[in-house]
Amino acid sequence: MLRDEKILKIIKRTIALSLVTSGILLIAIKNGKSYALGMIFGSSISILCFMLMGSSIKKAVHMDPKRAYGYSVGNYFIRYFIYAIVLIIAALADYLSFVTTALGLFTIKFVILSDTIYDTIKRKVGKN
Repeated sequence: MLRDEKILKIIKRTIALSLVTSGILLIAIKNGKSYALGMIFGSSISILCFMLMGSSIKKAVHMDPKRAYGYSVGNYFIRYFIYAIVLIIAALADYLSFVTTALGLFTIKFVILSDTIYDTIKRKVGKN
C-alpha cells in the first residue's frame, strides 16, 4: 500500500510540474502553444510508460525467473517503441515542439531525482 501511495505522489508531482512548465511556456513565449502542447504530450506519455512499467513489474514478480526475464525485456522494448513513436510524431507534427516533447518524456525522471536529492539533503541536515 505504501508503494502505491508513493507512485501516486510521483504521478501527481509530475502532472503539477508539467502544468506549471506549460503555463510558463504559454506566458513567456510568443505563440507558445506548440511548446506547451509538446510538454503536456511528452509528460502524459511519460506517466503512461511509468504506469506500464509498474504493472509489468508486478506481473513479473509472480513469474518464474526465465519467463519473467523475457517478459521484462519485451516490455522494456515496448516502452522504448512508444517513446520512438512519440518522438516521431513530435518531429512530424507542426503543432508540437520536438524539444518540449522530449523534455516532457523526462518529467518523471526529474521528479524522482529531485525527490531523492531532497530526501538526501533532509537526512544529512537532520543528522547535524
